[in-house]
Amino acid sequence: MKIKSILLGMSFAFLLVACGPKDADIEKEIDAKISGLAGVDVTVVKGVATISGTCQDDSVKQNAESIVKGVKGVKSVVNNCEIMAQEPVVAEPAPVEINPDTVLTTSVNEVVKAYSGVSASVANGVVTLTGEIKRSQLAPLIQSVQELKPKKVENKLTIK
Repeated sequence: MKIKSILLGMSFAFLLVACGPKDADIEKEIDAKISGLAGVDVTVVKGVATISGTCQDDSVKQNAESIVKGVKGVKSVVNNCEIMAQEPVVAEPAPVEINPDTVLTTSVNEVVKAYSGVSASVANGVVTLTGEIKRSQLAPLIQSVQELKPKKVENKLTIK
């Protein structure tokens, strides 16, 4: 009686294993679930799913693996999907903004008031600084004038 029970149990276990999902059926189910992932292919051999192809980025690669792992009958997953090389994004340089002479003249005259002995003129977007200035005042003056967005600053100042 014990032998019959053991043989019956082994036969039942064999039937369960034999009746498990076939590789072709697993592949079909995976293909249906990853149909939206262009460039990704999956093959199944003895329950081992191998992902191949090219993925847009790492998140797509991981998503494909998660989908495949979730399919019934998949024992393990080998993810050989390669990440596409991304072309670097080159930002367009911001256009250079140059203030008109009337705006520059008014603004430059306000800045120059703080520096005795310095005068300025504006022509075609070019600010020309003339006169005398202390070395310690030169950098702040030039920076203040450049912030006014002229085409160019010509420094013809004499350092005291």
